[in-house]
Amino acid sequence: MKEDISIREKILKLKEQKDVLILGHYYQIPEIQDISDFVGDSLNLAQKAKETTKKIILFCGVHFMGETAKILNPDKKVIIPDMNAGCSLADSCKYTEFKEFKSKYPNHIVISYVNCSAEIKTLSDIICTSGNALQIVNSLPKEQKIIFAPDKNLGGYINRMTGRNMVLYNGSCEVHEQLTSEYTLKMKRENPDAILIAHPECNDAVSKLADYVGSTQGMIKYVKESKNKKFLVATESGILHKLQQDNPDKEFIVVTSSESCACNDCRHMKLNTMEKVLYSLENEEYEIKLSEQTIINARKPIEKMLSISKKLGIIK
Repeated sequence: MKEDISIREKILKLKEQKDVLILGHYYQIPEIQDISDFVGDSLNLAQKAKETTKKIILFCGVHFMGETAKILNPDKKVIIPDMNAGCSLADSCKYTEFKEFKSKYPNHIVISYVNCSAEIKTLSDIICTSGNALQIVNSLPKEQKIIFAPDKNLGGYINRMTGRNMVLYNGSCEVHEQLTSEYTLKMKRENPDAILIAHPECNDAVSKLADYVGSTQGMIKYVKESKNKKFLVATESGILHKLQQDNPDKEFIVVTSSESCACNDCRHMKLNTMEKVLYSLENEEYEIKLSEQTIINARKPIEKMLSISKKLGIIK
């Protein structure tokens, strides 16, 4: 315990000395969330990255999040604690394969979920997050033909909610994809007094069982405003830290895929540790590097997302 406190103190001291902004995703371990300057979901953190005046950005999340921060801050050094912290969803959409897929639909614009590589962003017209995807799609004319990538589950949810017929790329998040309607229904029956909240990265069958479907930030807000005292949570387990902080009088049960599964941990998000954060700050590693052209091309759809989000009042 003393060693943990020492690591924490070293991190906080180095952060001030080196003029570093630490961004932490809700799926990070509690200790990393607690030392972050801002904790949020993809949309919130993208905005914070763009607004910062700090010299260095340390992004405690996964690789594509660090890339997004670099795209929005090309003149700043952006580092992440572990270069191997990837994303199963982003990895499911490769540049060459998606470029070929896109060529089959010449009259379509591409809306890509932020959970994709910088290369995929260069092939996109608008980026979205789970927090603004519905509003961004609805802001476009009904007759507009759309390719939605890479998450087939989020895209399917949007199609169902909007009545659209977007072409969906066949990508998914391994954490959310493993959840089944059968076991989710079993958990609902065992906890009849609980409200089921789910992330739209869950498959359609699980989403249809949920009382509320929304982004990580949306779920946090929903629970805080709810009078209910018990919740089934169908997303990555890291969200529990914030939920419990905000609602100490409420009970949370993570929806799993089976009785033998103790939790829904993203193996990539959980690669980051306090020791790695300290090493990253001490050595200013591991740096995200992108070509100038990639940054220029990938920035356009992100800026488009932020512009639409501001017009719609989603962000300030």
